[in-house]
Amino acid sequence: MSADRTPLADLADFDEIIDVRSPAEFADDHIPGAINCPVLDDAQRIEVGTIYKQVSPFEARKVGAALVSENIGRHLREHFLTKARDWKPLIYCWRGGNRSGSLTTVFRTIGWKASQLDGGYKTWRSHVVAQLMRLPQSFNFRVICGATGSGKTRILQALTARGEQVLDLETLASHKGSVLGVLPGQPQPSQKWFETLLLLELERFDPARPVFVEAESRKIGRLQVPDALIERIRAGECLSIDATLAARVTFLLADYDYFLGMPDLLNERLDILRSLHSAETMKRWRDMVAAAEWPALVRELLEQHYDPLYHRSQARNFSDYGALNDTLPAGDPAIFSTDDLSASGIADIAARIIHSRTAQTA
Repeated sequence: MSADRTPLADLADFDEIIDVRSPAEFADDHIPGAINCPVLDDAQRIEVGTIYKQVSPFEARKVGAALVSENIGRHLREHFLTKARDWKPLIYCWRGGNRSGSLTTVFRTIGWKASQLDGGYKTWRSHVVAQLMRLPQSFNFRVICGATGSGKTRILQALTARGEQVLDLETLASHKGSVLGVLPGQPQPSQKWFETLLLLELERFDPARPVFVEAESRKIGRLQVPDALIERIRAGECLSIDATLAARVTFLLADYDYFLGMPDLLNERLDILRSLHSAETMKRWRDMVAAAEWPALVRELLEQHYDPLYHRSQARNFSDYGALNDTLPAGDPAIFSTDDLSASGIADIAARIIHSRTAQTA
């Protein structure tokens, strides 16, 4: 491989990673830690591409070269003039072609030991996809199960605080996983960036220790959990949170309190359920929203929608769930009963989970 080309395995050898793709490409996904210095912005990329298709490649190259030169000059002035002589940057574009080549050439002419990532972003993306197929097989997952409102994500956070390995899928996906799971003001990441974040999490885990994760469906909002990961999770050991209905209602009223001031958004989300429930039921729920009858609404949603859906999906998707609930009595180490989902109650559940796992392996 030539001196100005670098394989993905050598990322750590560089002082800085520079992504020269457009801002939209960078936002969709990028190598973690890279900075974005586009040699063509979004509008310019479209402009050059249009000329290429509608006029000729030659005309497109002329316009593109002019725009790239201007942008490289601006980046030099704004970002790189203070860099020392021994600064060593790695540069990439979509496939390691002209865009990254242009900046690499300028930097090497200046005297910096700049290099292009061989294969560009496509090499990184192929690496992510391959690793997400391979890495999940290395881990034993402990799956926190429990009906909606059982505080599963908070329990994961409490386990993290106690030094356990935790894969928090909902936090990575910026979504709580249900019809009402949208987080106002927090858009979900792209599918590709979600997968990059997943890979970063998996790479930090020790395969010799269990990884705690929440029971999830294949989709979290609009994002898809990679097949190899969801299948490995579903083969994991289920730890079931058996919280009382009253505790769950209280927990959800606090955890989703932002909906209380946004009845229009709440009705919009509830409307998604209209194909699953009668017109009479949907009207009653809308009336409850209008009257701010929050505890009654949450109770009905749990009893009439979420709980039946949860039990069907868990029995279907998690191999350990049916055996757990058919054969183990309440009080067994794999079932954690509670009537308290306050912060202290959740901390107690996390401690009980750790104690039960420790006792079983002692």
